[in-house]
Amino acid sequence: MVNVVVTQCCFLPSVLERVDFHTMANNSKHHTSDIAGNQLIVRRGQPFTLTLHLMLPLNPDLHSLIMVAETGEFPSEDQGTKSSFAIQNFATQRSATLKAQWRAEPQSNSTPLTVAIFPPANTPIGEYRLSVQHGDKETLLGTLVVLFNPWCPDDAVFLPDESERQEFVMNEQGTIYRGSGNYITSSSWDLAQFEDDMVEICLKILNMSHKHMEDPAEDVSARCDPVYVGRVVSAMINSDDDHGILVGKWAGSFWGGVSPHHWNGSHAILRKWYDTHCFPVRYGQCWVFAGVMCSVLRLLGIPCRIITNYLSAHDTNKNLLIDVYHTDYGVWPIPSKDSVWNYHVWVEGWMRRLDLADNGKYDGWQVLDPTPQEKSDGVYCCGPAPVSAILNGDTHIKYDVPFVFAEVNADCVDWLVKADGSKVKIFSDTKRVGQNISTKSVGSTKRLDITDTYKHRDGRSTCSTYHIPERGVTHYESSLIKICPHTGSEKERTVFESAISNKSTDREEEGKGGMGEETEETEEETTETGEETGETGEETEEDTKETGEETEETEEETKETGEETEKESRGGEDVNPPRLPVSMQFEEVRPAGQTLCRTITSWTGSD
Repeated sequence: MVNVVVTQCCFLPSVLERVDFHTMANNSKHHTSDIAGNQLIVRRGQPFTLTLHLMLPLNPDLHSLIMVAETGEFPSEDQGTKSSFAIQNFATQRSATLKAQWRAEPQSNSTPLTVAIFPPANTPIGEYRLSVQHGDKETLLGTLVVLFNPWCPDDAVFLPDESERQEFVMNEQGTIYRGSGNYITSSSWDLAQFEDDMVEICLKILNMSHKHMEDPAEDVSARCDPVYVGRVVSAMINSDDDHGILVGKWAGSFWGGVSPHHWNGSHAILRKWYDTHCFPVRYGQCWVFAGVMCSVLRLLGIPCRIITNYLSAHDTNKNLLIDVYHTDYGVWPIPSKDSVWNYHVWVEGWMRRLDLADNGKYDGWQVLDPTPQEKSDGVYCCGPAPVSAILNGDTHIKYDVPFVFAEVNADCVDWLVKADGSKVKIFSDTKRVGQNISTKSVGSTKRLDITDTYKHRDGRSTCSTYHIPERGVTHYESSLIKICPHTGSEKERTVFESAISNKSTDREEEGKGGMGEETEETEEETTETGEETGETGEETEEDTKETGEETEETEEETKETGEETEKESRGGEDVNPPRLPVSMQFEEVRPAGQTLCRTITSWTGSD
């Protein structure tokens, strides 16, 4: 990248002698002085100044100066990647373009001439070439980098609170929470978003995306939208289907690379990727993916924070359920691709969602997940999904809201598969998934629980009676089991039912604001109804008299240690991980009024 700190730049000797970019002063005003002291880096929607040293006083009849700002390989005024603006009679005259129009305001009518340049709040981010035209000649003045501006009210990433801007944009030290919901651990992560070479690296990330490879002109134009940029970065952090940064590995040896636990910061990973000509770095897991993405978004000017969700569901068939199958005697085991991890880490980016609503309903924090789990629009990326949409069960909203909703709200359903192929729902846990959702507090290292922003969790314990098949000597009989799970609030269940309804009646309509339109799935999604077959309310079991002493089974509690249990990933398809037992107690109702405490064990894995 060419620096602009060449204060003695000679050109057009009859009019201009040199130009000063006031790099240090401009960078300080634009909160970019920590990035680099010798490179002009400004934020859109905010003016920066330069001084034109003229050989003669400017005569508008003889010396019409037109400044040109352009970015990308194919700059175009129609696409907002080129803007021409004239300084004439010490007033700004604009070109006819309607998109991303820059402007200039002279600060005086004396020589040298100081001019304030205004990049609009909707200009695409990236590296710009700034030149001046005089007659039929055009001379390059230098280059500058334009970033998103969370300090500007007109920018889509505007964040009103200064303390939050300092935390989510300027802070280079992050905290990532891991472990388990019952034993939360934390570790520091060096975000290092303001290292000297981070600008070049982050712009390289954008230029290596598959969207840029397919249509560079359209891609550069779309960089005006943080929604689009967020999706591109989410796809580029992993390397599953592009020239991305990290290779994920959850099982086996880490030959050819290093263990994900080796990393404690983003810069070493990004620098290695850049220095090896965009060869993927080995290896990462969810917290590494999230840490690197947070660094990139903060450098680009998008407020970002790292989020940990404990007991995080991975719903592979988009039915908002985590299905586990138990088979009858003689029935071949049926594996489930759904899983529940002891924790999973993603990021949130702050931005407006004018593509969804004009009233700000879906503005604010948006989930972005760079870990390759499921494809979105044919690419391994996720989001941005509005947290407010997840809270309210608006699963028809783009992008990837059903998947993230399931991560924090899915019901865990156990099925019994009988020899004739029928399935009976034997248990449904509505509370287990989505616990202690955590992030770093503003201005401190304390953990902040933000579960209430994702789900309505003020709940109560309710009891329901189900027919639970019980294994006999030669056949299955049925006995009444009283299940007492902690199901959450009525509001939470209402939201879940609304999400199911939205999912079954609406398809996500993807517009131009994201990476492209998501292709509608042609295969029909079938939701298992869980209706118990053969149950008409009539009791068919024969009461058997207990002859021995009733013994209470001891529940085995497995304490999660915070070390992530490894899973295998092949081509992005998650394979069921090793699982840790999570026991749940039930009360069996006996005809004689006696009760027997029983333990039924379900399972979870770790991400």
